[in-house]
Amino acid sequence: MSKLQKEIFFHVGTGKTGTTYLQYRVFPYFKGIYYIQRTKYKKSKDIIQNTDYEKYLLSREFDQQMEDEVKWFSADFPDTKPIIVFRRHDSYIASQYRRFVKNGFRGGFKDFFDIENDKGFFRKKDLDYFSMIKMLEKYFTKKPVVLFYEDMRENPQEFIKKLAEKLNVTYNPDDIDLSRKHTSYSEKQLKWMQKFGKHINLKKRKLSENPVIHFLAHIPFEGFRYFMLYSAKILPETTEMKNRPLIDKKDLEEVKEYFTADWEKCKAYAGEN
Repeated sequence: MSKLQKEIFFHVGTGKTGTTYLQYRVFPYFKGIYYIQRTKYKKSKDIIQNTDYEKYLLSREFDQQMEDEVKWFSADFPDTKPIIVFRRHDSYIASQYRRFVKNGFRGGFKDFFDIENDKGFFRKKDLDYFSMIKMLEKYFTKKPVVLFYEDMRENPQEFIKKLAEKLNVTYNPDDIDLSRKHTSYSEKQLKWMQKFGKHINLKKRKLSENPVIHFLAHIPFEGFRYFMLYSAKILPETTEMKNRPLIDKKDLEEVKEYFTADWEKCKAYAGEN
């Protein structure tokens, strides 16, 4: 069977939009499609080219590297139908910031995302959702399926049903675990992580160029980082912590307002397609 006869769906999951949940709690239970687990993503081209299934689904979480990965995959499979899930911009960047703080990011929210000067770790272009849609249209011949994280949170059963219809697959609803995949950390824990980070570098990083040494060094490092994170649960919240929110609500309102037009364009696109 040639690759041109194969129907391929590519979930280009953006971070903090339920990607891990879909990869482990939903996609494996879809019937009538061969699911390539995220850990086999780098081998996905070989798998598709050397097997004879009629329909494939692969999923990988991307953020700032999305276009490079899409370009790489589309070079061999341009007729793939991409699937992307968006989360409202203010909710998305807030969740990303919490994740980075948990992983050792030392700076404040505006060091992470500076909407005024655009000098943060994440830039405005990283939240330009409609440009992501146009990028997917550029590399693939089929229009992307656009879905929304908020719909998944509000009614996961309906979201999964809609996704299955888009892929033209079946599933047993009783097989789907609707519980959350990850537990959120409290604001107090994250504030303590920032406080610890002023004295200890807890940031995730390459500990050695040698992959074996990196792996061995990574185990105690991660253990220590999570020890500090869970220790923060029992530490008292200082007066300074109480008076300083992890993220100022005004900053999130600015993000929401700035990207309102982009959000509405994505909603309209999803409705049209």
